[in-house]
This record gives sequence, structure tokens and C-alpha cells, in this order.
Amino acid sequence: MKEGYYHTSESVKEYIELAKDVNGAEHIAEIQKYLAENSKLLELGTGPGTDFEILSKTYHVTGSDYSSEFIKHLENKYPKAKLLEVNAAQIPSETIFDGIYSNKVLHHLSDNELESSVKTQHAALTENGLICHTFWKGEGYEIFKGMYVNYHSKAEIKGLFQNHFEIIELTEYAEFEEGDSIRLIARKKQI
Repeated sequence: MKEGYYHTSESVKEYIELAKDVNGAEHIAEIQKYLAENSKLLELGTGPGTDFEILSKTYHVTGSDYSSEFIKHLENKYPKAKLLEVNAAQIPSETIFDGIYSNKVLHHLSDNELESSVKTQHAALTENGLICHTFWKGEGYEIFKGMYVNYHSKAEIKGLFQNHFEIIELTEYAEFEEGDSIRLIARKKQI
């Protein structure tokens, strides 16, 4: 959804404040087990830039967001950064990456959009490219502050990704409470 919570300067400021103590360091440490230092990595949904900053210490990161307001924020915060305004469902393949990462971003996509994203991620990766994504665990969907939030089970995530990716890790973890989230790490299959 183009117009919504992340698309006004006020909501972006609010989100940055809400998320100031949240980062994906735990997930990034897991990626480092599988993705070589200095690899080219695309972060989907860079948002405030917290994970971008951590990822940039190890990888050549291109940040992206669907919100032009977040892109403006990132351009001010990281003037030399490579940034793309992109919908996670339709990742351009002009540049090929060694890895693609997102932290609680793909849950904004419908199941059909997520299927499209899986295919475009596959196309945007090098031969042995790696993905790492986190999701909210649950059933169904809701509209939260104008945002579509699509919950998933481990079985659904496996079903959506297994035709294009070899699943390395599909793990439940606690973001706020035990088992409320799922982390997927997978490697591109040759199909």
C-alpha cells in the first residue's frame, strides 16, 4: 500500500522513535555464518537505517524502502549510501546481489505479492545467493495504523520459498514474547 503509515514525515518520525532500541544484530550475526564479508547485499525496507548501519560494517549494502519519506531520511543520514525506492514485491534485477535481507518487512505483502517477491529475489541474486528475512508468526492479517500486516506460520513460509530456495534455517524466536517471530535463512536454488 503506497499511501499509509510510512508515507508521511510525521509517521516516519514516530516510527523512528518507536524503533530506536530495536535492531537485527542477532539476525545479522546469523547471516555472517553463511555470507562472506564484503559481499553485495540488498536490504529491503531499510526504514530508520539501524540494520543498514550494522550490515554496512561487513557488507557492501544497498538500502531500499517503498516509502519516499524513509528514503529522504536515509539520504540525510547516509549521504554516500546506495539507496533504492522499491516495492519489495517487485525487486529490480538491474543489479545482482550476493544476499538480500529484511527485518519484519515482507509481512506487509499479501501472499500473492510475497510469491512475486520470492521470484524477483531469486532473479536478483548471484548463483549461490543468500536470503535472510524475519516475519511475525501467526494467522491471518490485520490493518495496523493503515498498514497491512500478514502473519505467517513456519509451514507457510517454507511453502512460499522452498521451490526457489534451499532452506538453511527456519527458526522461531522472541521479538517481544516467546515464539512471536520467525527467521528464514535460505540459499538460491538453480532452477
